[in-house]
Amino acid sequence: MADEKNRVEENRPLSMAPVDRVARRLNARELTVRPMDADDRTAVLAFADGLPDHDLLFLRRDIREADVVDQWIGEIESGQMTTLLALADAELIGYASIDRSQLQWSSHVAEIRVVISESARAMGLGRLLVEQAFQAAVAAGIEKVVARMTPDQKGAVAAFEGLGFRPEGLMRNHVRDLSGEKHDLLVMGLDIVALHGTLEGYGIDEAVAAAVD
Repeated sequence: MADEKNRVEENRPLSMAPVDRVARRLNARELTVRPMDADDRTAVLAFADGLPDHDLLFLRRDIREADVVDQWIGEIESGQMTTLLALADAELIGYASIDRSQLQWSSHVAEIRVVISESARAMGLGRLLVEQAFQAAVAAGIEKVVARMTPDQKGAVAAFEGLGFRPEGLMRNHVRDLSGEKHDLLVMGLDIVALHGTLEGYGIDEAVAAAVD
């Protein structure tokens, strides 16, 4: 009986680990990256309302809906997901979510989603959020991370490529916008275990880990 319980525990999807607050400068503004909580509900809804429709295509739900944001907060509180908010002088200008698969056969995989307000683009914020999300995933024991976006989101593609993500698939006409137009969906991935193995082979894994910390 004990062995059966242990097997169940081993196969159960793990929750995400807590994430620390990070303070940086974004141009002349004070930038803070911190975990999202229930108190951010109103700010998140206001942020979502200001996003172009195209930015919402690759998200798995419409974050402009209050009940959807409530469900999102519940997933954060349960440990299924971690969301990092980027605030410039207390204004919400972007976020990154790390969503760990709840399926037993892919519980080692997490999806990273990054959304930036139009006013905060081309400033390096996307790369910063991708880096912070990636570090949080590694700290939580995630073995593979994936990201989805439309191919025309050049800034997002570049930010993920800069961390070693590579295209794993292109789904033709996979998403449809509010006008009914279909768009391709690009899936990028990074196998963290394989990456560490490669770095160890060159003797630089510890140095890279120290630099990330």
